[in-house]
Amino acid sequence: MSELTETQAFLVLNALPDIGPITTNRLLAAFGEDPRRLFDAPVAELEAVKGVGPKISGNLRNWRELVNLPKELARLAQAGATFVTSRDPAYPPLLRELADAPLGLYRRGDYSFDAPCVAIVGSRRTTLYGQSVAKKLGYELARLGFCVVSGLARGIDTFAHEGALEAGGRTAAVLGNGIDIIYPPENLKLYQRIEESGGAILTEFPFGRRADKQSFAMRNRIVAGMSRAVIVVESDVSGGSMITAKFAGEQGRLVFAVPGRIDQPTSAGCHQLIRDGATLLTSVDDVLSEFNYLQGFGPGGVAPVAGAGDAAAPKSAPGATPPATLTPDEAKVFACFAGGALLAPDALVAATGLASHTLSSTLMMLELKRLVVRRADGTYEAR
Repeated sequence: MSELTETQAFLVLNALPDIGPITTNRLLAAFGEDPRRLFDAPVAELEAVKGVGPKISGNLRNWRELVNLPKELARLAQAGATFVTSRDPAYPPLLRELADAPLGLYRRGDYSFDAPCVAIVGSRRTTLYGQSVAKKLGYELARLGFCVVSGLARGIDTFAHEGALEAGGRTAAVLGNGIDIIYPPENLKLYQRIEESGGAILTEFPFGRRADKQSFAMRNRIVAGMSRAVIVVESDVSGGSMITAKFAGEQGRLVFAVPGRIDQPTSAGCHQLIRDGATLLTSVDDVLSEFNYLQGFGPGGVAPVAGAGDAAAPKSAPGATPPATLTPDEAKVFACFAGGALLAPDALVAATGLASHTLSSTLMMLELKRLVVRRADGTYEAR
């Protein structure tokens, strides 16, 4: 048995050349899901696994010549970063569902991805319209309690992150390079603000890895994979955001596109996505409307609400025992509607003692779980 810990073994596997997560998962399945066994296994047993040839088996056997583990661990400590494996509770739950999910992620920041994520992506060459839309969407989604995901790139990504930060919400930046490289360099302060605000900086790439076309495409699959929905604000027909949207569609995520001027090249990609079936987005309400078709959110994405999909199951009545899937804050707010009460947000703040921003996100989650509904006059009632 290797002297490595499980996390260290995943760190090495993630950094080895010529072996991706799909092949690694096959190897893990063949060796009892213990990554440490892969480094000591006989070559014949390794090569009996589909997709494993002499090159991969050689890399596994000679990993010390390819990965400087002590140096990588020292860099992690110096950078104040951690390596979160796919088995760690802090790993983005939806990302874990992908067949080619990263074995682990280098992470700075403490965010644990306990709320649903929505990605906002778009062109680096933006219009003022695109900038304002991205910032507004980032702000409103973060205010509602979503984590706003983007790629820290120039343009739309930057404004989406900034909007989330202005709302005092959470945002996660997924990099196409090592976590020690700030790209573009002018986003250094934004990088620091995301970490300091309780968000997260994430990448699957080891220290020192520079960005290239391949790494950006790999980054885009993570942006889509960890998100419940992807919003494309501005993109030409060949932009990287179109790749993100393609990944999102293949992964079963919701895809939204913001329309723009018909004579503006940076809107051509969005218009193509709409023609191809993406949902036209004009406000955050469009996102919430689509999410209302879901049964509710749990730590791993969609979680069933008691009785959902069962025509004979009784519906929750005002004052009924709340479903077990509710968080403590959700249960506290839900209890206020006993007896069919109609309550405004101010009254709920007074009754629960929750901060207004916490109440706002809690009400949003109760709406998504179809337990409360917002009336036209701004008050709420139980369904």
